[in-house]
Amino acid sequence: AMISLQFGYAGMNIITKVSLNRGMSHCALVVYRNAFATLVIAPFALILERKIRPKMTLVMFLQIFVLGLLGPVIDQNFYYAGLKLTSPTFSCAMSNMLPAMIFVMAVLCRMEKVDIKKIRCQAKILGTIVTMGGAMLMTLYKGHDVNLIWSNNINSNVNQITNENYDKDWVKGSILLIFATFAWAAFFILQYIIMRKYTAPISLTALVCFMGTLQSIAVTFVMEHKNSIWTIGFDMNFLAVAYAGIMSSSLAYYVQGLVMEKIGPVFVTAFSPLMMIIVAIMGFFILAEKIYIGGIIGAVLIVAGLYSVLWGKYKEYKEKEIEELIIHEQVKGINGNKKLISLENINYDIELQKNNENKIPIPEIAVSSVSKFYFFCLGIKSQK
Repeated sequence: AMISLQFGYAGMNIITKVSLNRGMSHCALVVYRNAFATLVIAPFALILERKIRPKMTLVMFLQIFVLGLLGPVIDQNFYYAGLKLTSPTFSCAMSNMLPAMIFVMAVLCRMEKVDIKKIRCQAKILGTIVTMGGAMLMTLYKGHDVNLIWSNNINSNVNQITNENYDKDWVKGSILLIFATFAWAAFFILQYIIMRKYTAPISLTALVCFMGTLQSIAVTFVMEHKNSIWTIGFDMNFLAVAYAGIMSSSLAYYVQGLVMEKIGPVFVTAFSPLMMIIVAIMGFFILAEKIYIGGIIGAVLIVAGLYSVLWGKYKEYKEKEIEELIIHEQVKGINGNKKLISLENINYDIELQKNNENKIPIPEIAVSSVSKFYFFCLGIKSQK
């Protein structure tokens, strides 16, 4: 599922880049994208989750409102603006900072403790530093373009079709992409928290997309003052809106929400380098996208830092599994002690009944011994 999702994200980046180069407003694109997503996913939510949908509370509503603000509004607007100023491969490489961003935010929010003496924590810290360094390198150093062997065979007319311009403001685009990744990381953390309480993932996806649509409309009216931005025909712009809404919003939110609920948010982000590779190949052949040495070095550093963070999280999950296994064994031991105590009490009651029937007094020392054994067993239970 996650591999298929990366192919879907890759296609979204290429199609959206073409649409943005043809002059479509990124604000209007976000509005139409989330409107499409809402129309597609809402009927499934109404039918399939009619009986299991939790009751909406004020706190839950505010959380979903913030979720719609972080994902559909802030992340998508900043990402599309950065994508327009850079390239699809560059944007996808920047998105690989997501696990490092999640780790930093979790530490700042005290959701995760850092023990510098443990190797797994050192790996996460080192991976975060390397990832940030790779992002800064891609931002500040572009370098010369890399001429591949088959690059001369690419049709030169592609540049005229897509109006590609590689001399745009890469620093500004990089900053926008960093802010977009930061908002996306916050979206992941909040979605993971809400999924524990709101056990209707399709309904949650529909509500997030609906909130994002309303908020994006308000943002677009503030940022854009031309009525022409709302005009859309059955062309590349319509394809970009429909594809992004169906594939990258409704379906992607639902799938990654289910995966996070079962496995965790780290597993979801582990496949992001695959999207970068797919986009690099598609962008080169479809958009005649140039590849720069600074982008290659920065992307390698980001991916290396990404898997360093993921390795640290993997070790953390393994430690938690071992701790849970030990606790489970202790609970089984406690239950065994309870059975032992109950068996001793039963034997004592039977012996007492027999003695009463035979009218033979029980020696006080025998009663005392049984009592001592009983409290000894209780002592073992409390220690465990």
